[in-house]
Amino acid sequence: MSDPALPVAPVAPVTEEPPHILVVDDDTRILALLKRFLSERGFIVTAAADAAEARRQLAALRFDLLVVDVMMPGESGLELTRSIREDSDVPILILTAMDQPDDRVSGLESGADDYLAKPFDPRELVLRVNGILRRLRQAPDLPPAAPPEGPLPLGACVFDPHRQELLRGDEVVRLTTAETALLSTLAARAGEAISREDLAELTGVAGNPRAIDVQVTRLRKKIEADPRVPRHLQTVRGRGYMLRPG
Repeated sequence: MSDPALPVAPVAPVTEEPPHILVVDDDTRILALLKRFLSERGFIVTAAADAAEARRQLAALRFDLLVVDVMMPGESGLELTRSIREDSDVPILILTAMDQPDDRVSGLESGADDYLAKPFDPRELVLRVNGILRRLRQAPDLPPAAPPEGPLPLGACVFDPHRQELLRGDEVVRLTTAETALLSTLAARAGEAISREDLAELTGVAGNPRAIDVQVTRLRKKIEADPRVPRHLQTVRGRGYMLRPG
């Protein structure tokens, strides 16, 4: 990581309470440097040396964003990210020394919102963090939509937008928070193509639009008879995604 004593990146935006960031890295030098650098730029920072400590912090505190190293002893950053994504949509920025395209895809497929390769300039890290937080606050340029009046049939499944439940027969299909938000958003505009960027804003899935692609892939596995040939959650080339009930 380059010397942080360079011209600084923009400071975190002033709000009633500064964003709280959890930094997870087993390299104590980087951990201390990031904690100091981010703190000096207006963030509240908590440090964790491994995934186990990160879990303890997540159980006790609310965070606005996580910065997670990939290569850690025991549970890796990717494994931690996948586990967090089971029940949380907190934005996650992955740090790793692996910078090949396949590594980037793996990071995003695990549920990360952004990816930064080591060595990196701390100023770029702050820009990435501020970018993710800014996208969370921005409202999409779409008119408001009301939930459907009743349940929507989706092949063998039925989605109840008011109870926000997906049913297959009498069985409730478990959805993560992100999947529920995505399905609810698409259901409110059934038959209308919505861009990845607007879906990210409407659902709170911040970061690279690739994160929406990952959520769509997961959701298709739960509602489609053949996720490879989706009938209900369709890709509209050049426009985004659309939900077709039936």
